[in-house]
Amino acid sequence: LVSLFTSDLMVGLVVMPPAMLNQLYGRWVLRGDFCSLWASFDVMCCSASILNLCVISLDRYLLITSPLRYKLRMTSCRALALILATWTLAALASFLPI
Repeated sequence: LVSLFTSDLMVGLVVMPPAMLNQLYGRWVLRGDFCSLWASFDVMCCSASILNLCVISLDRYLLITSPLRYKLRMTSCRALALILATWTLAALASFLPI
């Protein structure tokens, strides 16, 4: 949940203010090279948010389907690995195309 909170917070603090300026002025008013960086952060944060929701759903599914084996399957190391994989996949999907 903290990872989902972080991704949504980054959308609100990093992605939305330039998007608001873009909507208000009807054009990109910031430096031109910042546009690519902003677009990458937009894709990364939104992708991380979606992937975090998928991981949370998978976690809840595992807890419901096999509650007795859940503690054995979902260790803190596996949870950390899932979070790192989520952010890595989101970062690769957003910054590699640049």
